[in-house]
Amino acid sequence: MYQINFNTPIHVHFIGIGGISMSGLAQLLIEKGFAVSGSDAKKSPLTQHLVSMGAKINYPQMASNIDDSIDLVVYTAAIAQDNPEFTAAAGKKIPLMTRASLLGQIMKNYKMPIAVSGTHGKTTTTAMTTQIMVMAHADPAAVIGGKLPLIDAYGRYGTGREIVVEACEYSNTFLHLVPYISVLLNVDADHLEFFKTMENLEESFRKFALLTTHTVIANLDDANTVKVIHNLDRHIRTIGIDTPADYRAVHVREYRPSFFCFDVQVLGVPAVHIELSVPGRHNVYNALAAFACATMSGCTADECARGINAFRGAGRRFEFLGEVNGVTIADDYAHHPTELEATLRAAKEMDYKRVWAVFQPFTYTRTQMLLDDFARVLQIADKVVMTEIMGSRERAEDYAVRTKDLAAKVPGSVWYDTFDEVVD
Repeated sequence: MYQINFNTPIHVHFIGIGGISMSGLAQLLIEKGFAVSGSDAKKSPLTQHLVSMGAKINYPQMASNIDDSIDLVVYTAAIAQDNPEFTAAAGKKIPLMTRASLLGQIMKNYKMPIAVSGTHGKTTTTAMTTQIMVMAHADPAAVIGGKLPLIDAYGRYGTGREIVVEACEYSNTFLHLVPYISVLLNVDADHLEFFKTMENLEESFRKFALLTTHTVIANLDDANTVKVIHNLDRHIRTIGIDTPADYRAVHVREYRPSFFCFDVQVLGVPAVHIELSVPGRHNVYNALAAFACATMSGCTADECARGINAFRGAGRRFEFLGEVNGVTIADDYAHHPTELEATLRAAKEMDYKRVWAVFQPFTYTRTQMLLDDFARVLQIADKVVMTEIMGSRERAEDYAVRTKDLAAKVPGSVWYDTFDEVVD
């Protein structure tokens, strides 16, 4: 396999450079002195930001974008083998590498790679850990699935020992990583169109944990995570609220509606008090995981508290966009019933007259498999408006399920084909 060495920068071309995960990697390489080019279907704020940093980006994807100056072509699992740029690169015998493989290669350039996994909370925990370290002047590298306002980016190059990355389980992409510290936040039924069964999903997380070279940080309150780490041949540290974990949150309470504060105990010894600036009890677990990662890398408890208290979320993770005529608008990427439930319950606990859920189902398979769960949690909101299913990597003609099937199970909800109708 092609080896990425930070001491010898090369020309890397990204097919679909405007994707969140791809753009984070591209930014990191640009900051390290690599020549970066790429292509995408259309311009976006992400691609324009990369151009401002020095990337050369073409629209759309065409074979002519692959020239002889390119040393490596990177693509995602969503890119088909008949993609014109993929075909052109293969024809020119230019090395090809998946995004996940590139991430694994980059991590090898750091002494302390940290990978955050879990069905829910990966982006927030990765961003929170990065914020702690940056504010503590540890200068980590990072690849995050949402924009971190502190760095105004999805990724950064750092000169420190650490790189903090989001480790996604879809298509087993996280099995390309070899973390020094890994985090298992939770294991919930998702991507079953790929994994088929919960047993296969749990086994994949177990394989990921076994790739860890130093410590696995696991959520002791999550039953499926406990199954994954049972008899695991690795050094394990646990986080929890309801169980006597190594890193435990005690005296957990709301200090204002839906915003929690708590005391951290490490191995039973009081460490520090934390007041979250992001809503929802689920973020207590994310904060505990970030605290554990950061202290293992050398940050003090006070530095952790300072970074966590200052953290106001990553992009599209209960991100407050503003207020218009007395209506507060927030954006959240929640696309699984468990995430949707956490978001809507947090919103309902705040001091608002009504909560409107404007929901776009993400994939046909997830909507079909979890239809009843989506219907149940959407009813937490006072009003529900839905769009047609986005589809993402899936084609509508391959599936029978539609948003109307979900709407039929949510009393009083409405759905529309277009965003303009939703707005109206």
